[in-house]
Amino acid sequence: MQPTTLAALPSPSAISGTVVVQTRNLTKQYGKRLAVNNLNLDVYQGDILGFLGPNGAGKTTTIRMLLGLIAPTSGTVQVLGHDVTPNGRTMLPRVGALVETPALYLYMNGADNLRAVGHALRGVDEARIQTVLGMVGLAARQKDRVRTYSLGMKQRLGVAMALLNDPAVLVLDEPANGLDPAGIVEMRELLRALAKEGKTIFISSHVLGEVQQLCTRVAILNLGQLVTEARPEELTQGTGQYIVFVENAPGALALIQGQPWGRAAQLDANGALLTASPDGRGRSLNKFLVDGGFIPDSIIYQSESLEQAFLRLTQGGAQ
Repeated sequence: MQPTTLAALPSPSAISGTVVVQTRNLTKQYGKRLAVNNLNLDVYQGDILGFLGPNGAGKTTTIRMLLGLIAPTSGTVQVLGHDVTPNGRTMLPRVGALVETPALYLYMNGADNLRAVGHALRGVDEARIQTVLGMVGLAARQKDRVRTYSLGMKQRLGVAMALLNDPAVLVLDEPANGLDPAGIVEMRELLRALAKEGKTIFISSHVLGEVQQLCTRVAILNLGQLVTEARPEELTQGTGQYIVFVENAPGALALIQGQPWGRAAQLDANGALLTASPDGRGRSLNKFLVDGGFIPDSIIYQSESLEQAFLRLTQGGAQ
């Protein structure tokens, strides 16, 4: 069989609505240790997938298999419709990656670092280099030696390297590492814009608050196995309870506990009232309390953060 050529691979527009990254029964074993265990994952074009898990869960091993850096013990990895192992040389130019700390030439300036990578990629022109420098906010510092860059600037330069070949798929390991709050917002906006263009973005991160804001879907790995794969809002959906701040909380509690729907109501450690609602809606709970002579200062629907959901699903495993 002739090897697949780059020209034969589907263009981003041709794979719209299809699975772009797929693993089937993906397994990696090191001696007796099972690092990744039968992982089945689908990532669609335009997805921003947050790939989460405690330290040692198998995230980095999975990423290395996605990029063809290590071979699986069993199972398959497909990117852009082609198996990674036999087609790596022709398929991987369509993939941009930032894995762990970017490899930079500290004695060279930012633009020359990109030119060196562009030369290795064979075909990146100066216009593209200037474009990606602008995309990551380094155009004004491109002539400065990289040794003078902050950690966040080096991280942005690493993302620029991943974008040089205008990839269909971006695999980013901790893209927000070292960025200040303004830089994190800029990175979020950049990745959202790239996803709108049809690029597929696969992110491994420990910054769960940022993952919750940015990602369209989340996959959580624990002990080498996929725990869940869902939209962030599905993982953080509410418990059906409300937090009520009211002047006479014990009196309001007694009133609510007299109702069939409120028997499980209680006060929290701060004296706030935790309760269900007569019909699940906050306004109905508000009306009930007001009619009973208790006017709430505020009513907040109780939901989990992604961090809380992560800790629950991984049984408190360290990130």
